[in-house]
Amino acid sequence: MTSAYELSLGAAVACAGVVFWTVGEERRGVRRARLVLAGGGVVADEPWDVARVLGPVRERWRAEWWAPVVGAVLGVLGASVLPVLAGAVAVPLVRRVRRAAEERREREGRVDAVIGLCAALAGEVRAGRQPGEALTLAARESAGLCEARAGVLAAARFGGDVPAALAVAARQPGAEGLLGLAACWRVAVDQGAGLAAGLERVEEALRAERDQRADLRAQLAGPRATAVMLAGLPVLGLGLGAAIGADPLGVLLHSGAGLGCLVVGGVLEGVGVWWVARIVRGAEVV
Repeated sequence: MTSAYELSLGAAVACAGVVFWTVGEERRGVRRARLVLAGGGVVADEPWDVARVLGPVRERWRAEWWAPVVGAVLGVLGASVLPVLAGAVAVPLVRRVRRAAEERREREGRVDAVIGLCAALAGEVRAGRQPGEALTLAARESAGLCEARAGVLAAARFGGDVPAALAVAARQPGAEGLLGLAACWRVAVDQGAGLAAGLERVEEALRAERDQRADLRAQLAGPRATAVMLAGLPVLGLGLGAAIGADPLGVLLHSGAGLGCLVVGGVLEGVGVWWVARIVRGAEVV
């Protein structure tokens, strides 16, 4: 039977990991704010900066590597190798989820960068600059389009095919709005139409589309949180069972009926999470 000491040890390890992760992120944000408020000056490091110490560790110790740690803790508490194997199997799944989240953030960053590029370019054109010079100045300030900025800058500086360069840059996820910029550029050059007015309309359309997606994501936050809470109920049940001395890990890992329930429950849990994620993704696409 799992002792209270082992449960306390496992909970302490998990809480320590969460605390160090949170404190490191908070310290990093505090230092960033101090650098901004310093106006480019030098900010002295504290004698012991948690963010500086844990930064390299967090870069190498990705979220997926917590799965084997949790599996090892559960394996020790349950005196079984099955949680360790499950933690190892979960590594590629968690890595896939992490990479999907990173790609989504990069895509959203490119959307914001395209909107900022359209606004900056329209402002430069209205200020009296030539389109090529205006695009060069505006593209240099678009940090979210670093991958495609070189081709666009080269085309604008040396008289190349700017719409073609923008179309190539628009192939990146989130940068599709550059196609509208390319169309405005082509119409302005070929027919002499106002480039700034077209860019402002493209900016407004992209901004409205982004706000609509943000509103839809906010409306889906409730169902997503409910799904996460329901997915975590089995873990809560195991904790409550261990708290009252029922030894749920021993039953699940060391008996035939328990192993059967564990397999069936795990499959149903995975299918449920996948189905909810599929519904949410479908709603976001629509």
